[in-house]
Amino acid sequence: MSDQTSSPQQPSSSSITVEPAPQFDGFNEDGSYTPREIVANDLDAAALEDAYASSMVDVEDGQLVEGTVVSVDHDEVLLDIGYKSEGVIPARELSIRNDVDPSELVSRGDTLEVLVLQKEDKEGRLILSKKRAQYERAWGDIEKKKEEDGVVVGPVIEVVKGGLIIDIGLRGFLPASLVELRRVRDLQPYIGKTLEAKIIELDKNRNNVVLSRRAWLEETQKEQREGFLTDLKPGEVRKGVVSSVVNFGAFVDLGGMDGLVHVSELSWKHVDHPSSVVSVGDEIEVQVLEVDLDRERISLSLKATQQDPWQEFASAHQVGELVYGRVTKLVPFGAFVQVGEGIEGLVHISEMSAHHVDLPEQVVTPGEELWVKIIDLDLQRRRISLSIKQAAEGGVVAAEYQAHFGEHAYDAEGNYIGTAGSSEAEQAWADYYAESGETPAGSTEAVAEEAAAEEAAAEDAVAEEIVAAEDVVAEESVTETVVTGDETEA
Repeated sequence: MSDQTSSPQQPSSSSITVEPAPQFDGFNEDGSYTPREIVANDLDAAALEDAYASSMVDVEDGQLVEGTVVSVDHDEVLLDIGYKSEGVIPARELSIRNDVDPSELVSRGDTLEVLVLQKEDKEGRLILSKKRAQYERAWGDIEKKKEEDGVVVGPVIEVVKGGLIIDIGLRGFLPASLVELRRVRDLQPYIGKTLEAKIIELDKNRNNVVLSRRAWLEETQKEQREGFLTDLKPGEVRKGVVSSVVNFGAFVDLGGMDGLVHVSELSWKHVDHPSSVVSVGDEIEVQVLEVDLDRERISLSLKATQQDPWQEFASAHQVGELVYGRVTKLVPFGAFVQVGEGIEGLVHISEMSAHHVDLPEQVVTPGEELWVKIIDLDLQRRRISLSIKQAAEGGVVAAEYQAHFGEHAYDAEGNYIGTAGSSEAEQAWADYYAESGETPAGSTEAVAEEAAAEEAAAEDAVAEEIVAAEDVVAEESVTETVVTGDETEA
């Protein structure tokens, strides 16, 4: 047995796969390394700074640029415009609306057009404004529309003193008087509404734009108004609602257009201010006085639909009748006496008394009630002449007083014969004075008042006599002293 040396088995040449040596960029086949050129060195050291500068946007104050929103904060927005640092848009420069959260207006990734306000503030930041850029774009469009007499459209974003602010790319002011065809008092309901309006004033230097929606309404509703005015005839009575009250009258909405009731047409009585007769919202009947088609104006009258007190008085009275009245005013030539609701007549000074009278206050005082006789009644001129002197002579008493005091106080012809001995008549007089608030002549109260007045007058007279007497005594005393002194010296 021969010794055999064991050895590991070797794989046959047919089962061996030889992998090629890995090749690396820059390495040659012999294993030597040659660096690969990555970037062509086409710049020298001097041009490197210019290369950096050329890769960034160059901006100037007042320039319009575009950028992408990279950050939104509660008080500012960061915008990448390709400058060496992001630009800052303060919250107040985002929108023409006041106190708006930036996150409600923009989001990250939005592309915005902005205006460069300042390349570098004291902190080295680039300050931008979206609002100013919006202004610049909007002004061009608005100026063009103003030239073409066009219409602008925008939502109401704010109620300010005297009107509304409309977003038309900038803040357009719409006065309250130009919101509707008639003035609107409550403007709050217009917030958020989109309105159309005409541009009536434009001043870029002052950033001032004044709008008128009423002008737009008048233009669009012209045919409708013309038809309404054509159908409206003078003398016609219409129902309407008081839309506004001004110093010179009241405007009434007739259901299509407003008409004016001048203060002189509000009432047959004197009117100090229209608000004493009507209020906004009142539903009233008015008569059409005049329709001006050219100026599109309607004149109305409220008093024309009411009973004329002068006509009513003239129908119920005649010259020669006695009426009861109250003195309202004294004038140098006489006194005015109210003889009916809103009816005043004049008592000339020559008709005050049978004797000569220099001044009206010698006979009557304001507030005094008395009988007067109608001596002239001019309905056309609305004048009544009265007489106190002739009333004292008696006559036919007006029918309303006969009914009040009872037939027994007058004879068959209507002449007043008194009420003595008639308890019914006395009660009638008492009722009359109670209604008027006057103290009847001859009553206990009247007598007491008269006595008190006479007593006071007497006391005043005695006091005056005492003062006068004391003055006389004082004068005599001085005279005596002077005389005595002269004699002593002599």
